[in-house]
Amino acid sequence: MLTLTSSAFSANASIPAKHTCAGADVSPPLAWTGAPAGTRTFALVVDDPDAPDPAAPRRVWVHWVLYNVPADVASLPEGTSGGRLPTGAREGRHDGGGTGWSGPCPPIGRHRYFHRLYALDAELPDLGRGATKADLERAMSGHVLASAELVGTFSADERGAAR
Repeated sequence: MLTLTSSAFSANASIPAKHTCAGADVSPPLAWTGAPAGTRTFALVVDDPDAPDPAAPRRVWVHWVLYNVPADVASLPEGTSGGRLPTGAREGRHDGGGTGWSGPCPPIGRHRYFHRLYALDAELPDLGRGATKADLERAMSGHVLASAELVGTFSADERGAAR
């Protein structure tokens, strides 16, 4: 069974400010085990279904799109986004308009941040720097062998306290 963890936060616990707009805004360390036989690459999507207000969510906000992580990679160290990607890995566009990691920055309330890892039976074509979560999902269709999920939280109150 594919399992995703982070040494920075536990499942359903608060994501440290260091990985958010209240801190250095670096991607958290992630590690996984249990990739199924036939895995050729991994893809990762981090998103927030509680935007902009958990009491009245209106959209899913995408924070990171990463794909073509080689099958022999089982972890991403802190600050992987940008220049420290595994060889062959590609980043797509987050909903802030840039590429790479865009950490939690909730305007109100406590938001959930879903880190979803997918084990794929193929290397995906280069989707370009503007690739969105939807582009990745279309490319992954029919290639997902397994998936794992890690949820972290962060609140506007934590954001304000960390500044």
